[in-house]
Amino acid sequence: MKKVLVPLPDYGFDPTEAAIPWLLLTAAGYDVQFATPGGYSAMADLRMLRGTDLGIWKWVLTARKDAVMAYHQMSNSDAFCNPIPYTDIVADNYDALLLPGGHDKGVRPYLESALLQQVVSHFFVTQKPVGAICHGVVLAARSKHPQTGLSVLHTYKTTALLQSQELMAYRLTRLWLKDYYLTYPVTVQAEVTAELQDAAQFLTGPLPLKRDDARHLRRGFTVLDRHYLSARWPGDAYHFATDFIALLG
Repeated sequence: MKKVLVPLPDYGFDPTEAAIPWLLLTAAGYDVQFATPGGYSAMADLRMLRGTDLGIWKWVLTARKDAVMAYHQMSNSDAFCNPIPYTDIVADNYDALLLPGGHDKGVRPYLESALLQQVVSHFFVTQKPVGAICHGVVLAARSKHPQTGLSVLHTYKTTALLQSQELMAYRLTRLWLKDYYLTYPVTVQAEVTAELQDAAQFLTGPLPLKRDDARHLRRGFTVLDRHYLSARWPGDAYHFATDFIALLG
């Protein structure tokens, strides 16, 4: 049974971007294992789960019911309840790496972890499958190749959360949520693009108007370059998980 490592922050990851891939991977027979900073169970961004304080935009911005149900299944699984600490990760023990996103400030320790960046670098050097969605691409972009000192994504095509998406969510809610939707002052797209050899390597895909699901995979968008798969937002989660399983297969 192939093992897939999914590192998470203690708090703030996006429930859809972690739970939908977990659901489809486990259904396909893969062994999904989790890691957190201290080895304690993680918790998703509660605002994404419950729609708290999202006002009239709750129906647009909250995780969909299928994702919430998948999250509750995942959060009750043995693997999720017994993660390993980042310090215990042995990259060679895993066949693939999956990096979920999340925009709450709680994801910063995950995105800034030197330990996780070393793990990501190892997977790129050994060319094992890596999947990154939304802010998970930031973690990949910050990981350096040991031989060049450049980002491991430097020569890869990729996508990530679009600047237009990030700024729209921020502008819709900034009057009462302030900068909740801005994890950093620099947008995801801007930071990731800056690490690429050519800005044209960042692919935006079609307008992200509708979220995908198991019956409407074409609504989602992914970019595959060699052993690396990327996606933009929770609306790509089913397409992303399906393509990641195909990459593993």
